[in-house]
Amino acid sequence: MTNAPLNVKDLRDQLHTLATREGIHQWDLGASRGMNASVQVDRGEAKQMKAAQRSSITLRVWNEKGLVGVTSTSDLSPDGLEKALSGAYQASFFGNAGDIPGFSPLATAPIPELDRPLKAAQSIQTLLCTLKEVECELLAKHSAIETVPYNGLSEGSSERIYLNSDGALRHMQRTQASLYLYARAEEKGRKPRSGGAVRVALGSSDLDLTGCINEAADRTISHLNYQPIDTGRYLVCFTPEAFLDLLGAFSSMMNARSILDGVSLNNKDSLGQQIAVPFFNLHDNGLHPAHVGAASFDGEGTPTKRLCLIGNGKLENLLHSEATARQFGVKPTGHAGLGAKVSVGPDWFEVSHSNGMSSSADHLDHRHEQNTFVLIESLNALHAGVKASQGAFSLPFDGWLVKNGERISVEAATIAGDIRDVLNGIVHLEHDTVVTHQGVSPHVWIDGLAITGEA
Repeated sequence: MTNAPLNVKDLRDQLHTLATREGIHQWDLGASRGMNASVQVDRGEAKQMKAAQRSSITLRVWNEKGLVGVTSTSDLSPDGLEKALSGAYQASFFGNAGDIPGFSPLATAPIPELDRPLKAAQSIQTLLCTLKEVECELLAKHSAIETVPYNGLSEGSSERIYLNSDGALRHMQRTQASLYLYARAEEKGRKPRSGGAVRVALGSSDLDLTGCINEAADRTISHLNYQPIDTGRYLVCFTPEAFLDLLGAFSSMMNARSILDGVSLNNKDSLGQQIAVPFFNLHDNGLHPAHVGAASFDGEGTPTKRLCLIGNGKLENLLHSEATARQFGVKPTGHAGLGAKVSVGPDWFEVSHSNGMSSSADHLDHRHEQNTFVLIESLNALHAGVKASQGAFSLPFDGWLVKNGERISVEAATIAGDIRDVLNGIVHLEHDTVVTHQGVSPHVWIDGLAITGEA
């Protein structure tokens, strides 16, 4: 599944010629296009087979007064580009004078080389046959697993470019595949229980199918013997996936755009302040070798890099676009989208323990701990149960109550708290980190979190 790559030099030359003819002196363009094939199955039969080709182009033009106009199109032909340039120029006279983006000063700086070889795609029929076999193996893992209601195997290729009138020329291609399995088990007189797993790779032939099957089965089976949990405050251990989900829900704490918009817990003066325990580190590392979807530059052409957000518990840096970096007096960090008001977002979180620091609870380990604690596997309803601007969360979860080394699945419960209390209440970060499909983190231990059992 590949297209002939775009000739970005020809595209830049076309835009330069058209812009000169229209009297436009400052412009930039961000574009992406991709092809994707995906399949879903239901009890050995095809449920959905889908292939799509998408393209998205954003063109910005600055007029003589410095105001910006933006157009979006999917037509990269000379005629389409001419219409987009003309439309953006006309729109620029209605631009917001109070928030004018500019070119990133790093848009022409060297970009990192990524070791992400492009993989040949398999046919959609091959994907379908593979997923049928995977579903069959998962159903055979336990007599109680009756269905795999949510599943999907997808594969695609994409390409991304950034050009501007100052000579920036960025271009990258990548391939990516993913497998998602979510099994449902039922026993007579008992509530249905579920568990899932995800795997990603550069190509579908590289996916860890067996690992995904076994993880989905183990998680589902482990929840069959469930019991209610008493309401109270507990010592809690978050799995890496669950903790990364919680951090992601509150990423506005480290987002300069959110701070300027007044929807973050932090403000301009928060930099350098202690916001977590001293042995806690958080980096945004879009270049991590395990990050399959890595990009070497952001929507504004700024190179991607590893950025320390929280170091030894202190807020050290924020995620920036060109516009927010200019207001803070720093350089862009490579986390921007593209538009009239540029969005800012994280790439790939990396949680780690500060070197040479002890948490005073090194005896804690989710595999061997004999005391009573709650092990949280996954958090649910993040879209509804998080108030990011206030720091509060109240989330249903899947997990186990662990007593004397025995895991007892929690029937239904909600965990609630404040992200500031969580970061400052960490009692231990396990030394072994785990690479997930969304980042890297160890198991994280926090004491005194409120859990409400549901009758």
